[in-house]
Amino acid sequence: MIKQAIIPLAGLGTRLLPLTSVIPKELLPINGRPGLEYILDECIESGIKEIILIISKKKETIKKYFFRDLFYQNLIKKKPKNKELKENYKRIVKYKKMIKFVYQNSPLGTGDAILKCKKLIKSNYFLMLMPDDLIIKRNCSKQLIKLHKKYKSSVIASMKVDYNDISRWGIFNIKKINKKHFKITDVIEKPNRKEAPSNYAVIGRYILPKEIFKVLDRQKPGKNNEIHITDSIRTLIYNNNKFIGHLFDGKYLDCGSLKGYINSTIKISSLKI
Repeated sequence: MIKQAIIPLAGLGTRLLPLTSVIPKELLPINGRPGLEYILDECIESGIKEIILIISKKKETIKKYFFRDLFYQNLIKKKPKNKELKENYKRIVKYKKMIKFVYQNSPLGTGDAILKCKKLIKSNYFLMLMPDDLIIKRNCSKQLIKLHKKYKSSVIASMKVDYNDISRWGIFNIKKINKKHFKITDVIEKPNRKEAPSNYAVIGRYILPKEIFKVLDRQKPGKNNEIHITDSIRTLIYNNNKFIGHLFDGKYLDCGSLKGYINSTIKISSLKI
């Protein structure tokens, strides 16, 4: 059973400047709630029991967000009839009980961030979610866990992207199983259009094997001198580890850019989720 999730949060958030010069991008409000809370809710609804948040010393505001008990308790004493205030505090306390924090103080890539969690992962597989990617209307993580049980393998969420945007994504080489699922035969990190084997892109939801830590331990830096999780996945595929791609149901929202962040707020406020 998959009971642990990792969420890397140590990124600098430069695409959301100047907002992120003051507030970590994961705490920026989307329809009145920090974007991170939507990701945490997705984990909880999927049956996850422990969530590992990877932060840096520069982003300790994220940690402080979950440890403002005295602030809330004093405010509730002053406003005992405020139900919304009580519910907010109750929700944060629930999150806090499930969360552990790990530090990545140098921006050396997602693979390096995941490696920091090596000693905390207990089971053979774990869930990883990227906070810039919101998927609403359907719980993508729950879908991946269901597929993991079916195929007894790693699973990665995917969607088709425009060929003009190929270089923004990790791109799969695939062997179709059915309309929604495919076997991943290769993955390339941010290829140009000529190099891309398809337009099936990696989206930020993964079920990964614990074995990936062995690969990350000896992996050399790739593009931009960073350790990319995509390169580790590629190594595992070449070593005959099975990876299934899933064209998820639900609506994808990119919260990693200023335009995407504004659009996400508009979409979530207008949809019944």
